[in-house]
Amino acid sequence: MSNVPTISPQELSERLGSDPSAVLIDVRTPAEFREVHATAARNIPLDRITPQDIDSGKTTYVICRSGSRAEKACEKLLGGGCGNVTNVEGGTQAWEAAGLPVVRGKKTISLERQVRIAAGSLVLIGALLSWFYMPAFVWLSAFVGAGLVFAGVTDTCGMGMMLAKMPWNQAGGESCCGTQKCAT
Repeated sequence: MSNVPTISPQELSERLGSDPSAVLIDVRTPAEFREVHATAARNIPLDRITPQDIDSGKTTYVICRSGSRAEKACEKLLGGGCGNVTNVEGGTQAWEAAGLPVVRGKKTISLERQVRIAAGSLVLIGALLSWFYMPAFVWLSAFVGAGLVFAGVTDTCGMGMMLAKMPWNQAGGESCCGTQKCAT
């Protein structure tokens, strides 16, 4: 069980209205952020966020799609000495379901769907190659299956992290934060 503090989207919306210095950071990929994000959010992807990105004098809330990546970001920030960091329960999905304001942009395929497509394709290719070409290709399917089991047990997906860095998951030169480029 994590010791990261959490807040509901509704409560966060009220706090953002009463504390103008509070910051909401969305840790999804720039492409996911561009598709839909909470109006008050700025984007710093999970693989790029550091404790130096956080102003210790401000309350910082972290959001992602459903809460898992935001929790990882909070753990990273808390471990780096940031003290006032809170995860948004249920992420952008819960924010949007609560009827809170969002910004919509260009549609993209979610990272989760990309992982399912890539993993399924690799398993199918491995099975077909092992059936029609060389039985040793069965190891490709076994490797992907082992990776999926590891991802499920540890809640860390290597394929997802790799896909997040692909060009189609970046904002394509656009500002992902709305006001400035994210650090690379």
